[in-house]
Amino acid sequence: MGDRSAVTSLRSAIRDVPDFPKPGIVFKDITPVLLEPALLALAVELLARPYLGAGITRVVAIESRGFLLGAPVALALQAGLVPVRKPGKLPAARDRVEYALEYGSDALEMHRDALHSGDVALIVDDVLATGGTAAAAAALVAGRGAALAGFAFLIELGSLGGRGKLPDGSVEALLHYA
Repeated sequence: MGDRSAVTSLRSAIRDVPDFPKPGIVFKDITPVLLEPALLALAVELLARPYLGAGITRVVAIESRGFLLGAPVALALQAGLVPVRKPGKLPAARDRVEYALEYGSDALEMHRDALHSGDVALIVDDVLATGGTAAAAAALVAGRGAALAGFAFLIELGSLGGRGKLPDGSVEALLHYA
């Protein structure tokens, strides 16, 4: 299957859920992709492909849907998996980064021993929207002295401007929506 038809197959599987999680939002549901082994394998292959041979040592996966894609991408790249979670979910010593939301703030945490200065990290998540969560994950990577190779997303919601909030570097998204 060519890349163009692969992307078309993935796009046709994404389900729009209107008014979720609140009125006026159209949620891009990736569950149908996860339900079909061939589509999930395709998504993982396409997410990993730009970073093959890039020396990735760690895939940093953002809670929670990022875990679903990050783990198989880590395997495809023969890299370790670093879960980045909401506060209070990780048991060992951890670093924390707070970031602004439209109304209020949130935070992400990562185990301190998950990344080191010689590591090369790829951040993986399902959706790039406003960019706050991905930028916070990048700050965690930088805080441990690891190199950031880039970002890989299944979906980018371009109208929300998230790409502009991310550090310079490679930002790959398989599906683009306005």
